[in-house]
Amino acid sequence: MKRSLALAAALSALSAWAQAPAVPPAPPAEAEPAEGAPGVASAEGEEAALPELALQRGEVVLPGGMAKLTVPESFGYLDPKQAELVLTKIWGNPEGSGTLGTLGMLVPADVHPAEKESWGVVITYADDGHVDDEDAASIDYAELLQEMQESTAEASEERVKAGFESLELVGWAEPPHYDTATKKLYWAKELAFGESPHTLNYNIRALGKEGVLELNAVADMGALPQVKENMKQVLAFVEFQPGHRYEEFDPDTGRLAAYGIGGLVAGKLAVKAGLFKALIALLVAGKKFIIIGVVAIGAMIARLFKRGSSGSAES
Repeated sequence: MKRSLALAAALSALSAWAQAPAVPPAPPAEAEPAEGAPGVASAEGEEAALPELALQRGEVVLPGGMAKLTVPESFGYLDPKQAELVLTKIWGNPEGSGTLGTLGMLVPADVHPAEKESWGVVITYADDGHVDDEDAASIDYAELLQEMQESTAEASEERVKAGFESLELVGWAEPPHYDTATKKLYWAKELAFGESPHTLNYNIRALGKEGVLELNAVADMGALPQVKENMKQVLAFVEFQPGHRYEEFDPDTGRLAAYGIGGLVAGKLAVKAGLFKALIALLVAGKKFIIIGVVAIGAMIARLFKRGSSGSAES
């Protein structure tokens, strides 16, 4: 059976401050080859050789040098080129699409990306400015969920008219939690595309001086307990480098983001701009999805990533 995901994302920015800066490669961390796994079957049923993956552990400085990961033995970090191999050669995405703004991926060390039960965490950075967290304590997440569900339902009607499967935001798989001390936010959504198995969209956001580090987990709902436990580890080993930390923001000279904590959860500027429904309506139906989010107001682009295993395709 074919499994697929869509890393559907986002609105490109019109203003320069919303554009992610070009990032130089980070110094390589200690790497070791991934353990062997079964080959990936081709459309003709022949087994294709898996690309060799080098998992990095220990201290890993992300491309651009703004943040670092302290990767334990239970995880492995894949740089953007390695992430491209997973997204294209193993998960079947279009060539050249896997590194769309990514800073790499995290994968569990005990499961090869080609295996059915595999999952991963895609890392990106939103250079949107300093996110003011003043609204964090006053957000009614039950009310916010209801508004998001209503927007999703309206968007689903447009999807069905266009010939796609319906889409439902079932609810919180994990309600939003914001830690004011560490400036980190996490939450998870349960999504349903037509009659397909429900999809888990688990998100971590680490607030920096003038941007947000985004970590988005790709998994089936059945993997929620494992992903939930492991994402708590991820939450702990992600941090910004000196010079890029939240508390180092200068309100006199720095850039402010046009959204707060509520906007991060609901979809950033798309919610305020009335574009959230349109974004969801464009997502093509599939078996496994992750919505990375909305970067800023601008021209809408849909980047669809399909993750497949051997077997016949399903619509």
